[in-house]
Amino acid sequence: MITYKDSGVNIEEGYRSVKLIQEYAKKTMGEYVLNGLGSFAGMVELPSGYEKPVLVSGTDGVGTKIDIACKKRKYDTVGIDCVAMCVNDILCHGAKPLFFLDYIACGKLEAEVSSDLVKGVSDGCIQSDCSLIGGETAEMPGFYKDGDYDVAGFAVGIVDKDKIINGKNIKPGDKLIGIKSSGIHSNGYSLVRKLFKDLDEEFLGKPLWETLLVPTKIYVKPVLKLIEKYEIKGMSHITGGGFIENVPRMFSKDGLTAVINKDSYPLPEIFEKMIELGVDKDHMYNTFNMGIGFILCVNEKDVDSILRDLLEMGEAAYEIGSVISGGEGVCLK
Repeated sequence: MITYKDSGVNIEEGYRSVKLIQEYAKKTMGEYVLNGLGSFAGMVELPSGYEKPVLVSGTDGVGTKIDIACKKRKYDTVGIDCVAMCVNDILCHGAKPLFFLDYIACGKLEAEVSSDLVKGVSDGCIQSDCSLIGGETAEMPGFYKDGDYDVAGFAVGIVDKDKIINGKNIKPGDKLIGIKSSGIHSNGYSLVRKLFKDLDEEFLGKPLWETLLVPTKIYVKPVLKLIEKYEIKGMSHITGGGFIENVPRMFSKDGLTAVINKDSYPLPEIFEKMIELGVDKDHMYNTFNMGIGFILCVNEKDVDSILRDLLEMGEAAYEIGSVISGGEGVCLK
């Protein structure tokens, strides 16, 4: 008799994986979640207090950063990356994350590995105050190699229609505040993996792979506090495409340019190392966050207060530039 297990799919391991995962998902459940894991779909009611509630969604993955996690068998942080990539994006429009769904694919399921991956997702959801209400774990032997994993996710948030941040009020003279990144975050790892062949070489007093696996910073809680207090005119999450692609995305109309002063903040050592290894510095601003993971566009009069508030919240932030007339999008100097 031929069974599903003979084809490479172990149903029993899948059951064990779900059991291990449930405890992590349970930690994230907020008051608006109507059911737990195990149903065919997750259900979340809309919070009260929104006059014209708008749902804001985003989806993303970890990319090839997960290859380093698989090689070092360190799986419990890349789930944070997955959440961060999604919730930071929807945050750019002023949305508060409500819930998250994850997708894990592999060649051969190991319950402990999938549990570690979801632990990271759970940690990311806790950091962003959203609920992990469901997901999918797909075992696909013959498509993925044994030991290979991939992680993606989907976030939904909420914002009042009248409070959507879309850049419509940005004008020349507005200032740009950059909030420090935690490292490379989750973009550019195809180049990172090409540059760094020895993951165990010492870097800043520890194995290099530990620096490469530092999870993406989640900006939700501090930025939502700022939105309650100040007029935040536009925001950019600096992901793939770096400054060049992402900064202009905060503008809703043509005729504006963000001028970024590259010397206005310290460049993290990992990016300095890449430059030493031969990567063109100017090119890097089109690929990496270069030490700034999130950018706010604000009124000039609010800059000092916002920087002070961010510092009190434990966030390193800098005035990194301003908006001028002209249609170049972004200018690095």
